[in-house]
Amino acid sequence: MQTQLLEDPTATDFVAARRSTTAEGAEPANPERPFWREALAPYARPHRRRSAINLATSVVPYVALFALMYLTLSVSYLLTFALAIVAAGFLVRTYIVFHDCTHGSFLGSKRANAWLGTTLGLLVFAPFACWRHNHAVHHATAGDLDRRGVGDVPTITVAEYQARSRRGRLAYRLFRHPLVMFGIGPIFALVVQPRVVSRSARPRIQRSVMATNLALVLLVGALCWLIGWQDYLLIQVPIMAMAGAAGIWLFYVQHQFDDVYWETAERWSYADAALRGSSYLKLPKVLQFFSGNIGLHHVHHLNARIPNYNLQRAHDENAMFHDVPTLSLADGIRAVGLKLYDEQRRQLVTFAQAGRSVVTNSADCPSD
Repeated sequence: MQTQLLEDPTATDFVAARRSTTAEGAEPANPERPFWREALAPYARPHRRRSAINLATSVVPYVALFALMYLTLSVSYLLTFALAIVAAGFLVRTYIVFHDCTHGSFLGSKRANAWLGTTLGLLVFAPFACWRHNHAVHHATAGDLDRRGVGDVPTITVAEYQARSRRGRLAYRLFRHPLVMFGIGPIFALVVQPRVVSRSARPRIQRSVMATNLALVLLVGALCWLIGWQDYLLIQVPIMAMAGAAGIWLFYVQHQFDDVYWETAERWSYADAALRGSSYLKLPKVLQFFSGNIGLHHVHHLNARIPNYNLQRAHDENAMFHDVPTLSLADGIRAVGLKLYDEQRRQLVTFAQAGRSVVTNSADCPSD
């Protein structure tokens, strides 16, 4: 039977449902405090100076490059496009700061994180409160086969794929095709999807989306009036497309690799989902810089209150992180070919591997 997907749950609902398997809780069968809480507490304290440096090396260069790109339009669009590649890197880094604010980990107070996150949301086209809610659900359900669909890349099992009609299989294949995921996907995920909010969403979530939409209309409208809409699109579109493609790929490989941990709800464990279901993507230093250390995703999922600039140190200084799924850049690129979860093999597989698995299982079953 096909697993039912989540439809606009609240983070509070998951905390209540999970009880002590939320991001700050322990296993239901274990009344003791989580083994990682004390060990990771020193890394979960934001540092004002380091946060300021993070802002100075993400938001400031992004805005400066945006302005420089406008000045180069009259010189050569090839030069403008070359600058867009660098600007996209700084936009990804800005997104990580925004992401930290949604976890309340970047600055010392909840209000300061909310104000900064809401402001940065205009640069990354994301409504702060809505994104924070969906991402909290993602952290509470990552690796749970029975609670897929919120804040992650939609993935189905081999059995669910086989149960679909031919048209349903084709639609899923098209959705998971790299040209769609990394071509159309970035514009949809960054520009279109965040503009829409469910009528069943909480009022504060609806207000977050509507207020962000209005602010973006004013901001984009002002920029179009100032530099012209054609020039604005020549600058913004390539930045968003490249940053979005990089962001989708990063998010994809953080939870989709060969031996990823996925379990049914009754067997799901928060700690296992973090340490076995979140990858350690070891990138070259320059890419690690632009991605804001988010490749250390296993650390982030075990304790989301650790700011991005403390993730590497937390990993290096704690033995619990030294035996986690580790991916190289090449591994991450190959992981894009994984499309379905095989519950028999307990791993992600390609469409071809899924087909062979179905044939093998059919041959193993004697006919009447």
